[in-house]
Amino acid sequence: MKGNKGFSLLELLVVMLLLGLSSLLVLPAMDRRLGRLEIRKSALRLAAVARDLRTKAVFQGSLQYLVLTPSDNSYQAGSGNRVHFPSEVRIAAVEGGVPAGSGMVQFNFYPNGRILGGAIEISGPDGAGSYVTRFDPLSGRVQVLRGNR
Repeated sequence: MKGNKGFSLLELLVVMLLLGLSSLLVLPAMDRRLGRLEIRKSALRLAAVARDLRTKAVFQGSLQYLVLTPSDNSYQAGSGNRVHFPSEVRIAAVEGGVPAGSGMVQFNFYPNGRILGGAIEISGPDGAGSYVTRFDPLSGRVQVLRGNR
């Protein structure tokens, strides 16, 4: 009589079925998580651009500006290139700033370190996972906060 080594076909099928069922639960959660990470990454990039503009305004002694175009889901730093947010990220709300025509909003960064205050909220297409980039008008501080303003 032979020794019983290895797994039966039934045991292998049960293991494969369990792996398939667990992937049905895990993969959608991972996809949502990756979407939230893209939103966070976009908010952090926007904040880095704003901080860079503030630094340039102070050291160059000249007005710098950030122009948002919510209808185009993009922004432009000064006379630089227009940057489009990824397709899974959208501008949800803009608070403050100065209207710059055609639905655009401009945030000014002054040589004395101050910023024209306000906030920019970006989120996913379903409105979940939002982040707010907030500009403090007196201190010039740029913050990224999770959730609503």
